[in-house]
Amino acid sequence: MADAATCALAGQETPDGYYNIERMLMLSVAKGAQIKICGTCAAARGIKNAEFVKGAELSTMKELSEWIATSDKVMTF
Repeated sequence: MADAATCALAGQETPDGYYNIERMLMLSVAKGAQIKICGTCAAARGIKNAEFVKGAELSTMKELSEWIATSDKVMTF
């Protein structure tokens, strides 16, 4: 959500020694995580049609609320 929508952009180039969110997301997807990007947030930042990390996809607030309602744990930070 919000500016975090840009974390799922593909093709990130970070200097050696810096973390790379794209790689972190790809590792999570490889372990079965689902990566959803707020479609409204992506549109507001002009990235709705951008290339995202493989396995990441645009989503909606409806889907987020369904995830929360059906999950046994919710993590916030």
